[in-house]
Amino acid sequence: MVLMTILIAAIAFFLIAAVLIQNPKGGGVDATFGGSAANQMFGAARSADLIEKITWGLAIALLVLCIAATFMVGTGGAGGGVPLQSQ
Repeated sequence: MVLMTILIAAIAFFLIAAVLIQNPKGGGVDATFGGSAANQMFGAARSADLIEKITWGLAIALLVLCIAATFMVGTGGAGGGVPLQSQ
């Protein structure tokens, strides 16, 4: 379980890094106030560059690993868990 936690943390770190190094594509707060109207009008839209594919891959890997970790931990159901209140 420790290995799974370390793997999830590493993928989350790389996902944050991949999001931060991407070029902004407009539509943010600056575009709301008209600051990047020319960029939206004349900017080239590259929809499938390498960083975007890496970002999607890391996001999917993080989702799958979090679901797998949930199943590994279990729910601690009938009789095997720690009681919430002492009697």
